[in-house]
Amino acid sequence: MLDLLELTDLTFFRNALLTALFASISGGIIGTYVVTRRIVFISGGITHASFGGIGLAFFLGFNPLLGAILFAIFSALGIQFFSHRFQVREDSSIAIWWAMGMALGIIFVYLTPGYTPNLMSYLFGNILTVTHQELRLMLGLLLLILLVFRFFYRRILYISFDEEFARISGLRVSLYNYGMIMLVALVVVLNIRAVGIILVLALLTVPQAAANLFTRDYKRLMIYSVLFGLAGTFSGLFISFYLNIPSGATIIFTLVFIFGISRMLKWIRWKSLQVS
Repeated sequence: MLDLLELTDLTFFRNALLTALFASISGGIIGTYVVTRRIVFISGGITHASFGGIGLAFFLGFNPLLGAILFAIFSALGIQFFSHRFQVREDSSIAIWWAMGMALGIIFVYLTPGYTPNLMSYLFGNILTVTHQELRLMLGLLLLILLVFRFFYRRILYISFDEEFARISGLRVSLYNYGMIMLVALVVVLNIRAVGIILVLALLTVPQAAANLFTRDYKRLMIYSVLFGLAGTFSGLFISFYLNIPSGATIIFTLVFIFGISRMLKWIRWKSLQVS
């Protein structure tokens, strides 16, 4: 069995560690926005719609990640556009794009000649197979997110908690909504390789649920979400490697386990205060 130092000498494991780091930070920040705006279902729709791009990429023979990015952004903008311009109910718009993306993905995969061996890593994730190119994309996205929140933090905060007040105050709410939903789409897609289409939504919600047990402050919520994400992704990565079990599922299970422990500790503390 390899020890920790020997593991970090392996290129693929170093890539996995960097992926866990980038995913935790980007997921912690954007996930806080997703949870406070209550657009978790929209994120789920974008996630599953991106499968259409993966299927198209396999069929046409280009990078599946590029196809997923294009479909994710297109579906994110489509959900916003249908809901606000054509007065289609938001849940209906999400369901339409969700179903269309999955259906197209299945059709294209079926039409692709031969066997598509990499498909399972997109559905269920495999953090150990993330490439240098994908890492560069994740780093670039993370830097973009940090810049956006550095310069537009207060405006994002206003829109997150009171969109009508932000609109009355003169903020271009629609423009910010379109911009933020594109960032959500990019975070979702670039984290697919870490935990998979089926589980990526948990990366944007479970750390936030744990963080929300300890703070209501928006900035602290982002920081705590990142810390909980780091604890879950790194622990899950090492557990999956040593037990030889799927990395994506292990990471999400570890995050849920950490949330459960945090909730129990919170309850114990509350009971002790009640007794005293």
